[in-house]
Amino acid sequence: MITPIPQVAALSTSAIIAIPMLICFFALMLAVGFACRKHGRSVDGFVLGGRAVGPWLTAFAFGTSYFSAVIFVGYAGQFGWNFGLASTWIGLGNAFIGSLLAWAVLGRRTRVMTQHLGSKTMPDFFEKRYDSRKLKVVASFIVFVFLIPYTASLYNGLSSLFNNVFAVDYWVVVVIMAVLTGIYVIFGGYMATAINDFIQGIIMLAGIVAVIVAVLQQNGGFNQAVEALGVQAGPSYTSLFGTDPMFLLFVVLLTSLGTWGLPQMVGKFYSIKDEGAIKKGTLISTIFAIVVAGGCYFLGGFGRLYEDQMMADGFIKNGAVLFDKVIPTMLGDLSPVIVAIIVVLVLAASMSTLSSLVLTSSSTLTLDVVQPLISRKKPVSERKSVLIMRLFIVFFVALSAAIAILKDTIWSDSVFIAQMMGVSWGALAGAFLAPFLYGLYWKGITKAAVATSFVFGTGLELVQLAISVGWLDVSGSGWLGFIFRNSLYSGVFAMIGGLVLVPLVSALTRKTLPTNVEEKFAGYNATVVASVKDSLG
Repeated sequence: MITPIPQVAALSTSAIIAIPMLICFFALMLAVGFACRKHGRSVDGFVLGGRAVGPWLTAFAFGTSYFSAVIFVGYAGQFGWNFGLASTWIGLGNAFIGSLLAWAVLGRRTRVMTQHLGSKTMPDFFEKRYDSRKLKVVASFIVFVFLIPYTASLYNGLSSLFNNVFAVDYWVVVVIMAVLTGIYVIFGGYMATAINDFIQGIIMLAGIVAVIVAVLQQNGGFNQAVEALGVQAGPSYTSLFGTDPMFLLFVVLLTSLGTWGLPQMVGKFYSIKDEGAIKKGTLISTIFAIVVAGGCYFLGGFGRLYEDQMMADGFIKNGAVLFDKVIPTMLGDLSPVIVAIIVVLVLAASMSTLSSLVLTSSSTLTLDVVQPLISRKKPVSERKSVLIMRLFIVFFVALSAAIAILKDTIWSDSVFIAQMMGVSWGALAGAFLAPFLYGLYWKGITKAAVATSFVFGTGLELVQLAISVGWLDVSGSGWLGFIFRNSLYSGVFAMIGGLVLVPLVSALTRKTLPTNVEEKFAGYNATVVASVKDSLG
């Protein structure tokens, strides 16, 4: 008996175009990883690129770590649906607060002080700046606990888009993305990540512009699309501040100011080359954010034009909207070439952020926890430290991929996992922003104040987690109900609360002031030789 050959579903035109593009993309990523092997021989080279990374690579590394597929598929769809065109303010806030001000306020001082102290990670900075190994251990624990679910959330948004184009299971996409990202990070470390971030950033810039143009043309141009949105969704969705200005403000603050306290973002300033690179990087990073973030949220603002299609596809049921389906629905009728570009765009956005997060996680755990424990018996060589970091990269990539796959299958109904992903950003930013920012500028910050910020930031978000999963109920509790309305609100209060508490607690706990504070700030007073173009002095 002859066994019939199983029928293979015909590939869509978009898939036929996307496959060679993806093959070239993957080959280039791996080639960069292998080419950067020489930079990964030392700890400083593997983690920081030898502190000699130029403005373009640093700016694109900052931007691509900032904006992932979660923003393009998830946030753009959700907030564009909720606020309309006013959601563009979120992208502009990301550009001017999360990028321009972050570079201006943190860039130079972070580079100078971290080099002066010899710190390579954020927890290491807390130890050396505040003379406390306990603070380093606690900070490392916070990074580990909250960065892993945040890393796993990066795979969100890939499922529906790739399934529509290739008809492949979600877990296949996750495994491919995780394995390829792990390979080039393991071989090339930070330098491979930075170069690939630059390439991926170019793809993101070109892709988002192409998508916006295509969607507007599909709806008769900008003016006609705005007019149709006002008629179909209501004039508030085309107004300057949208339907809920207060909620919009909280979204802008969390997604913009929050980057100031995220270890994977601040870490980019550790490696930048020189003063000129900081000035150029500030401009490049801001323009990148305007185009990518501003473009994503602007695009999402037109989501309600596709409400009928969303309902027909079953993505709106009983008033509940599947926000991750908004952007894929908008892209459904675009040309195959545009869809293929979008596939590469989304993958590039996810891989760039994933590489930054796993490198941050592995370096923190290795340098701040494992290496000190091993070195109690005998010194750890540079080669062994790099090897340990590479092993932890494998661990973190595998763990985040496993959580993402389980979240989509076995844990699909788990409110805890979903909410844990949601509170991660707020917990990290709430714990670290104030002590890091003040630590760069103010000599009077105490150890007790830093510990207070850690407890307050993570504690507030753990309460938010308990409320979100139904363990606590504060809906009728006035201000508490307002603060814990969702993880965006509590995340903003965690950051602002830290900025208020740290100087207040410092004034009351002078006995815990670190020693040799003047020496820690001495790096800012060092004499350097500068060219006339950089300094008239």
